[in-house]
Amino acid sequence: MKMFFDFLPVLLFFIAYKMYDIYLATGVLIAASFVQTVGHRVIRGHFEKAHVITLALVALFGGLTIALQDDLFIKWKPTAINWLFAVVFIGSQFIGEKTIIERMMGGNLSLPRMVWMKLNVAWAIFFIILGALNIYVAFSFDTDTWVNFKLFGLMGLTFLFIIAQSLFLVPHLKDSQTEDNDSTTS
Repeated sequence: MKMFFDFLPVLLFFIAYKMYDIYLATGVLIAASFVQTVGHRVIRGHFEKAHVITLALVALFGGLTIALQDDLFIKWKPTAINWLFAVVFIGSQFIGEKTIIERMMGGNLSLPRMVWMKLNVAWAIFFIILGALNIYVAFSFDTDTWVNFKLFGLMGLTFLFIIAQSLFLVPHLKDSQTEDNDSTTS
């Protein structure tokens, strides 16, 4: 359900684009991102940082797109978000005791420090690649192709990356469960 809620603004953008144009779709994206951010606050009692960051960038790039009637700004938004997330993931390697991925998933998984670091770097590289792919598609193809890529390509690649991450974690989960069982039987 959370994944659907997170992708809802992009889905609404896609629908509005297919029915109208990039400028109305951008307005829908801004409004949906605002509702998503505030809705999360109302339902969960706090703002989710990723939603707030996304809303700020959507409002900035989307506002410029609408005000200047130039779709290049909204095409840059996915790259800006992905590269910002990459910087946060890389920075977390050096700031604090835990990487950002460990802070996000550490309550559910017990992994060795080196595995957390590898996972964190993998996410940073993934975000860099997504940003670069977005630029390639945005500036090499027409807007219709870019909108399709934004919904289906970026979501599909994210889904595949999560599957790859899961496969990477399987051997470490067995080791972690063995260690947990050993410590409870001692």
